[in-house]
Amino acid sequence: MAAAIEIRDLCHTYSVGTPFEHDAIKHMNFTVEKGEFLGVIGHTGSGKSTLIQHLNGLLKPTSGDVLLDGESIRRDKQATRQAHFRVGLVFQYPEYQLFEDTVFQDIAFGPKNMGLNEEEIRQRVLRAAGFAGVDPDVLDKSPFDLSGGQKRRVAIAGVIAMEPEIIIFDEPTAGLDPSARASLLCNIRSYQKASGATVLMVSHSMDDVAVMADRLLVLNEGQVEMLGTPAEVFAKAERLQQIGLTVPQVTSLFLRLKELGLPVDPATYTVEDALRQLLRLKGGAADA
Repeated sequence: MAAAIEIRDLCHTYSVGTPFEHDAIKHMNFTVEKGEFLGVIGHTGSGKSTLIQHLNGLLKPTSGDVLLDGESIRRDKQATRQAHFRVGLVFQYPEYQLFEDTVFQDIAFGPKNMGLNEEEIRQRVLRAAGFAGVDPDVLDKSPFDLSGGQKRRVAIAGVIAMEPEIIIFDEPTAGLDPSARASLLCNIRSYQKASGATVLMVSHSMDDVAVMADRLLVLNEGQVEMLGTPAEVFAKAERLQQIGLTVPQVTSLFLRLKELGLPVDPATYTVEDALRQLLRLKGGAADA
């Protein structure tokens, strides 16, 4: 499978030459495959936010490079501009960035900047609203009349409307109640399946990334600490805890069961797998 993104020896230093100089990213190397769902996790200050702003050209690296489809996004100004559209970035609390008079106009802002005609813009707005769970009845309303959860969906639809090849969500469920969080994650997964887009999701919720991601990228002190499937990463629970991260609640439970001597997989991270193992244990106990 071809790489959608390739990070080559990426470094970023803030406030170079001042007493506040800080290496936020240090010689980072990894690839993201086309159509992959990559979860990005790490403690506060691990480099997550700095990294994702490099992926669509918002930040210029101190050294190293970011490649889309094998081409540097810094090869010329046009390539950097195209990266803004090819890689959509949904910041944390994106609802604070709404500013147009109507929901429709807010979702249409990105496509308009792409120079699309009015009919194509309208079609993209309607498709994006559907994917993000925005009710068509609110398209003519002011975004400021909506609830916080609805505003977030509008902001997400605005990025989806540009139909980027790659879309990055920075803590998309922050501040949402459990029902709204589950609904939004379902929308994100449905969008990825329908569009085939490559998705990166930064999250502090291990339970969310455990069930959503194909692979997990674990950052620590500006470097890649781990990169692997959820099972591979959560099998290293002790190391995750050493660098200030937790594990999914299911994993935590099965780690404890393993300590108690039960024959379970301590890297278990889904409810479905947990249930299968518990039923097997129950059956074994009954046979005994």
